[in-house]
Amino acid sequence: MKRIVIADDSQTARMFIRRCLEIIGLRDAEFIEAENGRDALQKAKEAPTDLLVSDLNMPVMDGATLIKWVRTSPKLAGLPVLIITSAGNPAKEKELLELGAFAVLNKPVAPAPLLKVLAPLLPRENDHAP
Repeated sequence: MKRIVIADDSQTARMFIRRCLEIIGLRDAEFIEAENGRDALQKAKEAPTDLLVSDLNMPVMDGATLIKWVRTSPKLAGLPVLIITSAGNPAKEKELLELGAFAVLNKPVAPAPLLKVLAPLLPRENDHAP
């Protein structure tokens, strides 16, 4: 993954998510931070983006609305959106997955569950072999 947008209204949460992504092997990615869903949507459209990690509850535009906009944008429709929330429950998770979220994790996020859900998107070691 080369470019990852992280949307959360908490600067500390964005920093923590970035650190977890670096720990699971994404040190070389370009991390773009956004304070809300609308900011994240704009930044994701600015350049090819490989992953969008978003909080659920944010001012201006929440994570659920962000997913709807991403899924209806021809440019972003295939972009994986990972929701990380402190308001998660099975019903909310189901709703977010039906909207088109790639996965839903509960806060505080940790490297192990992050690696588990992102594993299908990460390059395998043999992908770089000749």
